[in-house]
This record gives sequence, structure tokens and C-alpha cells, in this order.
Amino acid sequence: MFTGIITDQGKLLKLTQQGDLLARIACTYDTSTIDLGASIACDGVCLTAVGLGEGWFEVQISAETVSKSNLDTWAEGRTVNLERALKVGDELGGHIVSGHVDGVAEVVGMADEGDSTRVTLRAPDALARFIAPKGSVALNGTSLTVNEVNGAEFGINFIPHTKEVTTWGRTALGDRVNLEIDTLARYVARLAEYK
Repeated sequence: MFTGIITDQGKLLKLTQQGDLLARIACTYDTSTIDLGASIACDGVCLTAVGLGEGWFEVQISAETVSKSNLDTWAEGRTVNLERALKVGDELGGHIVSGHVDGVAEVVGMADEGDSTRVTLRAPDALARFIAPKGSVALNGTSLTVNEVNGAEFGINFIPHTKEVTTWGRTALGDRVNLEIDTLARYVARLAEYK
């Protein structure tokens, strides 16, 4: 489990196709505190650390994960949002995030509003019904509040701090981002099916 509060920006050092995709990611984490098998959210995707070195970790990514996320756009040199798994007693500053990406949303609009940036995204039709105004979503692993919803499109705002400490400061129109809907919204919708 994660909170959607990004704690590092990693850089993709090496991508190797060996049956599954193997990614080596540079980070500022003290990797001596990461266990093999630990979960690390990489752009919102819960991945397992399978290799460790000073200043880097490696994760193995299945074809299924690549097909359901934006990891097919990963290339060496790319910067990704990172978050280590939640520990009992940690502050829950965002919302409960599983790292199980539901689909990919597309950035379809951007406008500066003061120092913030308002971004409009288009969700896959099958996921749009789970997104509600003032609800939560995780985009590339970042816990965000939804401003408004119009069909499959929804808006969010990035304040300067978020743009500085995450990859969101480099967002562009047409970007495909990992979308995880709020777990509570998913269960409420499922329960409503049984009325």
C-alpha cells in the first residue's frame, strides 16, 4: 500500500528485455534499507525490487503490467515518480493507493492559473464513472483531488510544490499517464450493482 505522496524522482538507467522487462532505476533512497522483494511504486505501478546497488534498484515488469500502463513509453534517461511502501505509523498524507493501475489517461488540456497549472485528462470510458468531483485519483502515483468531471474528462490542479518534487513539472499535452481510481469508489460502485 502507498499514499500517493511522491518521495523521490528516479531516473531510468537501463531497460533490458529478458523474458520480462528489467528496469534499473537510480534513486536517492538509501538502498541498504530496501529489502529484495520490497514493493516500490514507480510512476504509480507497484513493482518488486529484484536487484539492489548503491543508488539504484532493479524491478522486473511483466508483459501484463506493460500492457495495462504507460510503461511501454519508458526509455533510458526518463524520470519517474517513486514512493516506497507505507509502513505502519507513517503519515497518510494522500489517500490509500494500491499501485494496481486501472488504465491510462491522456492529458488533453493544460492552462496556467496563477502559479498553479490546471490539467484536463481523458479517462478510459470504463473508468470514468468511478471519478467524482472532489474525489481522489492517483496519476503516475501522485495522489490528487479531482476538480470537476465532464463525461470521461476530468480536471486537476498542480501547485508549484507538486510540479517541483514530482515529474508533473514536465507534463505535456498528449502525455499518457497511469490512472488508479480510488479504491473506495470502486467498492461503492460494486455494492450499488447489487441493489
